[in-house]
Amino acid sequence: MIYPIVAYGDPVLRKVAVDIDKSFDVKKLAEDMFETMYNAKGVGLAAPQIGLNIRMFVVDGRPFNEGEDMEERDKDPSLVDFKKVFINAEILEEDGDDWGFEEGCLSIPDIREDVYRPEFVTIRYFDEDWVEHTEEYEGLAARIIQHEYDHIDGILFTDHLNPIKKRMLKNKLAKITKGRVDVDYKMKFPK
Repeated sequence: MIYPIVAYGDPVLRKVAVDIDKSFDVKKLAEDMFETMYNAKGVGLAAPQIGLNIRMFVVDGRPFNEGEDMEERDKDPSLVDFKKVFINAEILEEDGDDWGFEEGCLSIPDIREDVYRPEFVTIRYFDEDWVEHTEEYEGLAARIIQHEYDHIDGILFTDHLNPIKKRMLKNKLAKITKGRVDVDYKMKFPK
């Protein structure tokens, strides 16, 4: 099932999400979230982005390593087989130098800006079979995790921008909130 993506301005995107109980059908939801993410051509999707205030996100960074003209040496090794479900995740440590990368968000279409994040992240989480993992990631994998983790803490990538950049984006963000945006996937706008 493909869910509509919740647009910037919806209060659910600003809430700190709650832990999921083990009785919840996370496998079906994960399947639907991947389908929704692929339909919107994303590499990560957090439950708040489909209107659910729960601590769950899915990632698949493999598209960053694909492309006919991509050389093997240009591929990010952190993204090999990087398709995962994160439930009740907790970032234990962020380390290394902050590095910039142009980020976007399915809930904030047509806006892309450089965001600086630490190069390493250690995270504890459950997968869709309720198996607990503690793992360290680097590179683009770490960035995707940090971006999606922000969503379950009520933080958007635009929150990481300096005040001048934020002011410059104010009109574009207001248009998104009002539904004045052209995307090729279903969206749900604040009422």
